[in-house]
Amino acid sequence: MRNYWALLPAVAVIVGLILLYAIPTLINPQWTKTVLNLFRQYPEDEQTAVLGAQQIRSRRMLAGLLVVGALALVGFNVTLNRESNSCYTAAHAFGVVDGKAAEDPCISMIFGTFIGDGTGPTFEEKPQPVTAYQVIEKKKPTYLRWIQNPPKYENDTILLGTSIDCAMDLRVEEADDKITVLLDTDAPCPPDTGVSLTAVKLKQPLANRKLVTVGGKEMQRINPDAASWPKVLGKLVTGG
Repeated sequence: MRNYWALLPAVAVIVGLILLYAIPTLINPQWTKTVLNLFRQYPEDEQTAVLGAQQIRSRRMLAGLLVVGALALVGFNVTLNRESNSCYTAAHAFGVVDGKAAEDPCISMIFGTFIGDGTGPTFEEKPQPVTAYQVIEKKKPTYLRWIQNPPKYENDTILLGTSIDCAMDLRVEEADDKITVLLDTDAPCPPDTGVSLTAVKLKQPLANRKLVTVGGKEMQRINPDAASWPKVLGKLVTGG
């Protein structure tokens, strides 16, 4: 999986230079004024080099904005890693195998279904199972905002993941006591490096109904979400 903290050297240099100027300026703008004057080919005279009250306020405001910018730069990079990790975790939870697509999980590893919605009759005598599902409740999954063709959903929607080749074979049958999910194909779906997510809006709330697949086997309910900021920061620092 791609680690967007690979830009660390450039980010560190930029943040370091900003803080090298901003922190002393916030404490006493006259210090940085004096130091910078040492590097001028034609230094200012002593009277001109002394900052007025308005200049001090202006320089402190600029230094404060630079510090905010540095924090925003670091925060943006952490956000990219959080979303990347979230998409990677979700894709794996739906059964994806690692491959080249894992370099950019939110772009190449997980996406909404382009064809198929889980409806239609079942014809095969030996359909194939679907192992995992996710329920959309009040807390919306973060990773869905970043994937290609994100599925439309609302409360009481279930997400089902299949490979691209099997998305059209997905079938969902809703009853009062259970919800049956399967693939209407006589051959197992081969492992894939990407998962296609189909959103199915339930006709009635899930409540205590179970989701089962072929043979009445209960499906696994998953809840992948973005890792916390401290966890992602820890991975970035350690290179994990």
